[in-house]
Amino acid sequence: MDWISFFSMQGVAALSALFIFVIGCAALLVVILFIIDLSQTRDAIRHNFPVIGRFRSLFNRLGEFFRQYFFAMDREEMPFNRAEREWVYHSAAGVDNTIAFGSTKSLNTPGTILFVNTPFPTLASDAAHAPPVIIGTGCREPYRTASLIHISGMSYGAISIPAVRALSRGAKLADCWLNTGEGGLSPYHLEGDCDLVFQIGTAKYGVRDRAGRFCKKRLTEIAAIPRIKMFEIKLSQGAKPGKGGILPGRKVTEEIAAIRGIPVGEASISPNRHPEISNFSELLDFINLVRDLSGKPVGFKTVVGTHTWLEEMCEKIHQCGIACAPDFITIDGGDGGTGAAPMPLMDSVGLPIKAALPKVVDILQRYGLRDRIKVIASGKLITPSETAWAFCVGADFVTSARGFMLAMGCIQALKCNRNTCPTGITTHNKRLQRGLNPQQKALRIKNFVNKIHYGSGLIAHSCGVPHPRALRRHHCQIIQANTQPIPLDELYPYQQTAALYRADA
Repeated sequence: MDWISFFSMQGVAALSALFIFVIGCAALLVVILFIIDLSQTRDAIRHNFPVIGRFRSLFNRLGEFFRQYFFAMDREEMPFNRAEREWVYHSAAGVDNTIAFGSTKSLNTPGTILFVNTPFPTLASDAAHAPPVIIGTGCREPYRTASLIHISGMSYGAISIPAVRALSRGAKLADCWLNTGEGGLSPYHLEGDCDLVFQIGTAKYGVRDRAGRFCKKRLTEIAAIPRIKMFEIKLSQGAKPGKGGILPGRKVTEEIAAIRGIPVGEASISPNRHPEISNFSELLDFINLVRDLSGKPVGFKTVVGTHTWLEEMCEKIHQCGIACAPDFITIDGGDGGTGAAPMPLMDSVGLPIKAALPKVVDILQRYGLRDRIKVIASGKLITPSETAWAFCVGADFVTSARGFMLAMGCIQALKCNRNTCPTGITTHNKRLQRGLNPQQKALRIKNFVNKIHYGSGLIAHSCGVPHPRALRRHHCQIIQANTQPIPLDELYPYQQTAALYRADA
């Protein structure tokens, strides 16, 4: 009996020792992983949430298998589904982004875009880079760029210092422009030495006097900066048409307050419209004032509700002379994004880009202004197929904000307005920002732009043209409610310039 007790006690002691050893090894492993995650900056989630952040990648991989049996969410999430996000992530990381077996996208859903392939696609030897487009041919300093996609307006304040630095450096590497957003010009926009589009919002941040009014002297100073290539007057944006920009007070730091000329810690609420612009004559006057002061191309950004206002503007342009026309119009869809917006506006106001863009292009063509005014498409266009669709319709460029946020590592946490963004992109929390390395994210931005160009080129070659800017409406079809496709040029027929507005009329 004593021997049995002895061996029992020895067994318990051995098991206890083994248990302690296993726990010790596990604790040591956690410590090692913690140190590794905290010291690396390639993955912002792992840096900001050491060890725990690793489960995100694990769950993403496991999700591929779980969805075979329990879920079917590749194409169901909003605003960007898993398939779209994964394409951006893989493209930005420079890894293989091909897929296997078959598309997870329903090709019979109304509104689905299908491109018309030719039996004789373009050979690689005949493929060409998209030619550059010149904006503002009548300006003292016109702007010339070849990139298909550019970075849309994201203000310093809505996004963090590391994010602005990454975008600036990435835009330089990708040879595309970066829009400052309506929050004014920060020193971080200039660090990357990229081309910049200065956005003038309704509050005139960056070009206002102490009373908040437009300041000619300040605009002239901004225009003298060589990296500023164009000015965009923001009338409205897709996520909140009829409502000015909203920056929560918790995001208004001393530096942001100084750049914008507002009190520290108080919410930055821009007016619903420019106080000095209440009709088309005043809009054209303001465009020409900025253009005369700067010598650079000037356009405006807006959301389309009804198209009649655009026709009225075109009539006004012909009355005062073609030279008074804006150099470009940025069309933002009602499906655009923002850092903070009222839900009624985000959900229910403004036409989506797929409904708005064809109407704008057609109206400009009908009034003989299409060559004079360049068209920029914005609003949830983050994949090659969506970019190619925009060129089929008639856009000159595509811009995106959220696409580049995803390229930097955004996980669609939907916390942009709370200053708690886990990836450090939309927060001013220094601890969370540390995981966002501008140098590494700049490379991801370059990779994303390159993949947009490459993927759009694949579609163009399949359609038999040498580059995406050669795509036309007859290269695209749209699935209707009866599941049958209709060619885009039948849905939106090519417009002829009215005789009244033709130069040879």
